[in-house]
Amino acid sequence: MPARSVIFRLLAAAPLCALSACASNAASQADVGALRAEVQALRETQARLTERLQRLEAHDAVEKARASGAPARATPADASGSGDGLGSTPDLAVVKLKPRNEPAPKLPTAVAVVEPDSEQMEMFISAVPDGSAAASGAEAATVVASRDDEAEMKDPDVLDAEYDKSVSLLRTGNVEGGVERLRRFAEENPRHPRADNALYFSGLGLIGLSEFKDAARTFERLIKTYPAGDAMLDSMLRLAECRMRLNQAADAKALYTRVVTQFPGTAAATQAEQRLAALPQ
Repeated sequence: MPARSVIFRLLAAAPLCALSACASNAASQADVGALRAEVQALRETQARLTERLQRLEAHDAVEKARASGAPARATPADASGSGDGLGSTPDLAVVKLKPRNEPAPKLPTAVAVVEPDSEQMEMFISAVPDGSAAASGAEAATVVASRDDEAEMKDPDVLDAEYDKSVSLLRTGNVEGGVERLRRFAEENPRHPRADNALYFSGLGLIGLSEFKDAARTFERLIKTYPAGDAMLDSMLRLAECRMRLNQAADAKALYTRVVTQFPGTAAATQAEQRLAALPQ
C-alpha cells in the first residue's frame, strides 16, 4: 500500500510539472520578442539620427561655401530634398560649352568641261548650194577675241537697250533694219548673254524676207558658235525648215531625227516628231 501511494502521488505531480515547464517557456519567448522589437526601434531611431546628421553636415557645408564664395558640392542629402527642410539647393557654377570649330567637309566642285564633238556638229550643218560656207571655228574665235575688250567697255544697260530696240524693229515691220542691227549686235558683242538670241531673231527676220539661204547660214552659225545656248534647239528646227524651203528634204529629216534622238522629252523634240510624221516617206 505505501508503494502504491507513492506512485499515485508521482503520477499526480507529473502534470503539474509539465504545466510549470510550459509556462516558463512561454514567458521566455515573450521576453525575446519584446527585446527584438526594442532593438528594431533602436535601429530605426539610429538611422533617422544618421540621416539628420548628414543633412546638417551638408547644410553646414553649403553655408561655408556661400561664405567663401566657392560653389558648393552637392550631396545625396541635398538631392533628396526630403526631411525637415534643412537641405537646400546649392549654387552651381554655369559652364558654357562652345561647339567644335571643325571645318566643313569639302565637296567636289570641279565640273569637267566637254567641248561638243565636231563630227556631231557637222551633222547639223549642211553645205550651202552656192559653195559659200560659214566661218570656221578658228576664225570665229579670232573675231571673239579681237572684240572682247571693246564689248567689256560698253555699259550692260546700254547693250540691253540696244538689243530690245533691234527686236522691236522686227515687230513694228522694219524687218530689214531689225535684221541688220541684230547681226551687228551679235558680231560686236559675241560674249553677251543675248548674242545667240540676236542671231536667232535675225534668222527669223530673214525667213520672213524669204531669204532662206541667208537664214540657214545664220542658224548654222548660231548652232556652231553657241551649242550650249538656249536658242540652239529652236535654231535646229528653223534650220530644218530652211532646208525644206530649199528642197533639201533629206537634210531636214536628218536634223529632225537628231533633235528627237539627242534631246528626248523636250518641246523641240515633240515638234520634230510631228514634222517628221508630216514629211513624205
